[in-house]
Amino acid sequence: MKTRFWTFFAAAAALSAQQVVAPTPETVGAARGENLGNYNFTNSFEAGYRFSLVGGDLGEYRSDVNYGNGVRLLGSTLSIDSKDGHGHYFDQILLNTMGLGNDPYESVTLRIQKNQVYRYDMTWRLSDYYNPGLTVAGGLHQMDSVRRVQDHEITLFPQSGLRVRAGYSRNVQDGPTLATSQELDSNGTGLPVFADLRRQWNEYRLGADVDVAGFKLTVLRRWDFFKEDTPYSAYGVATAASVGVSNDLTTVQQFTKVAPVHGRNPGWLGNLLANHKRWAVNARFSYLNGHNDFALNESASGLNRFGGAANRQILVQGNADRPMVAGDFNFSVQPTSRLTVVNNTSVNNLRINGPSSYTEIDNGSSSGETIYFRYLGIRTVTNSTDANYRVKDWIGFYAGYRYTDRLVRTIEGFSLPAFANSTENDVYENTNHLHSGTVGVRLRPVKNLTANLEGEVGRADNPLTPVSDRNYHTLNGRVSYRTRKVQLSTSYKQVYNVNAPVVLSDYSSHSRNYSAAASWAPKDWFALDASYMKLHLDTVSGIAYFSGAIRATLHDGNSLYLSNVHAANFGTRFAVARRADVYLGYTITKDTGDGRATATAGVTDPAGALFASVQTFPLSYQSPLARVSVRITPKIRWNAGWQFYNYHEEFGVLGYYQNFHANTGYTSVSWAF
Repeated sequence: MKTRFWTFFAAAAALSAQQVVAPTPETVGAARGENLGNYNFTNSFEAGYRFSLVGGDLGEYRSDVNYGNGVRLLGSTLSIDSKDGHGHYFDQILLNTMGLGNDPYESVTLRIQKNQVYRYDMTWRLSDYYNPGLTVAGGLHQMDSVRRVQDHEITLFPQSGLRVRAGYSRNVQDGPTLATSQELDSNGTGLPVFADLRRQWNEYRLGADVDVAGFKLTVLRRWDFFKEDTPYSAYGVATAASVGVSNDLTTVQQFTKVAPVHGRNPGWLGNLLANHKRWAVNARFSYLNGHNDFALNESASGLNRFGGAANRQILVQGNADRPMVAGDFNFSVQPTSRLTVVNNTSVNNLRINGPSSYTEIDNGSSSGETIYFRYLGIRTVTNSTDANYRVKDWIGFYAGYRYTDRLVRTIEGFSLPAFANSTENDVYENTNHLHSGTVGVRLRPVKNLTANLEGEVGRADNPLTPVSDRNYHTLNGRVSYRTRKVQLSTSYKQVYNVNAPVVLSDYSSHSRNYSAAASWAPKDWFALDASYMKLHLDTVSGIAYFSGAIRATLHDGNSLYLSNVHAANFGTRFAVARRADVYLGYTITKDTGDGRATATAGVTDPAGALFASVQTFPLSYQSPLARVSVRITPKIRWNAGWQFYNYHEEFGVLGYYQNFHANTGYTSVSWAF
């Protein structure tokens, strides 16, 4: 269900985006600041109280919006600058914050620099993420985690031709999660498992930039370290009946699981750039020598789905090297002022090489099997040539051709521990060649009016997956008109891909995207913005599934998905009596589906009804907002805002609707000196 909302959210963001209600964008007074010694200090902040009143599905609201009640430092800016550019220890300090004080999305940026000597940049972000899980999971998949990201970079001699850089980054995610584990056999029911999520990633960097003879060279050495040490546990005795599967006697009485993963990825990054009057070069190279150690040990005991005593052990372990090389060479030449030709060659080679194994033992029957994985290699080479010719100042043409060659090789094996000489190795290879061509025209028939029309056709001989590009074409068009007070634009994009026939499954997709936007600012104190977008998407693919009392009958059919998303946005800004600034906005995003009145559309077959219920998801999301900012003094403003969220699903998966509505708002004071 999360995919549906975020498809809506992305559609709305693609428009002339509606402002969030807080923090307030209006500035406070002239930033003259205060002098202290050889430095000038300027500071502004917005502090206030945020509130929310939520009805409906609280979990969906927390996943999509998640603003709560409480005092916040909604935003702040501090600047300290040396008055003559020759400070003793530093020449500038810039500090910006947003959402501090328990907002779900917080950030801090800091820069400290001394001219010609050093520059230090720091970024810190926090994201409080809650996911109620898919409705089809029956409430057994949830996550309430916090992700903290920080980045530090120091540059020596930032304005010189030789710059030395060092950096450190860290990404940590933790919090309680709820998932399921399929017990006690491969056809068993998924039962709840609790985990205390612990993930950590650290990166150290050291590099330099050199400018010499018109060339810019960058060399960077990186050391990345990742680890996950999440403990898993069951909460007492878990049964299939307790999660709604009445005809299954599965009962887990004891369950333990540990799955540590530790990895490191040292590597190199290089970039060479040169721009001259008639030619330019940009070459990039990266190399990573990844290494990963992992182990999973799981043990469960209880009753199987038929009520018999059962216990199972699973052991997955391995260590693998993962070297990866990527290179990109781009050469452009401009023989005349009207003609530009660009050629690009990209190479990517990834190998995962090392022993890993999966062992499953059923102690009740004294049987087991081990599957080994040894090697995976993916090599991709792409070459493209693009030419752009401007016939006249008002018209130009461009064309391009791209060729991609991809090779995938896998080596697998298995053995039966109880039988000698039972080991087998299987080698699989798959290649794919893609040819594509692009043509387009750029027009400027009159002043301030521009238009661009483009088409692309691609053909692949052996797509690697059912959803990969095979026989596809795209059409693009855009027209815009711009003056100082008026801006108008409209665009159209169509993508059609047919991937059939293939060995595993047929697949085709068709999307059309229409958009229009307008803005009008006749006065300094008044402006209007409006935009609209329609996104149509339909896909069809083959599907194979098991059904029946013991899930033993194999069926095949088609999987359909249809979506028609309409998204509109409107906003206006105006001033009242030169003292108050007002913003009013409204956003609505609506998926009308394929027009059916009910999810199952009259289908009586149980399997067909299940598939029909997930073919389209008509729903709507709308959010009006209002904000006022009143100037009390030249240095102080009072702000207040309100924003309403309404999320409504027409069809609920398995009869469950994740609808919610929420009134949110804030009041604050902005102060600057």
